[in-house]
Amino acid sequence: MSYFRITLTRSGIGMPKRTQGVLKALGLRHRMATVFYPVTPEVAGQIMRVKELVSVQEVDKALTKSEVRAERRPDPGFYLESATPRSDEAVQDRGRGNDEIWKYGGFNMVRDGTGKGPMSQWSL
Repeated sequence: MSYFRITLTRSGIGMPKRTQGVLKALGLRHRMATVFYPVTPEVAGQIMRVKELVSVQEVDKALTKSEVRAERRPDPGFYLESATPRSDEAVQDRGRGNDEIWKYGGFNMVRDGTGKGPMSQWSL
């Protein structure tokens, strides 16, 4: 079954009430809004009333709202094939009482659990 893909390209502000009513009946309230309707003479007549304000395409299937948004999303410009763990990422370990142990790039940084001082006694 064929569908009309109707996109409102120009605003209906300043148009006669009858034209604004047709846009409202089609469900087109905002610019660049897209709706899908089956190909029927009634819908074709409504499109003819607002043909200056909309762009129309005939498509094979109606898309969902999320599919229309995904279609408009630009290509990111890169592809991530696989994520590999980095050796210089900091990993926190709370293994010794109140002390914090951060493993960072092969070094173990230990902070005592007193919480006093600006850095609380960091040591390697």
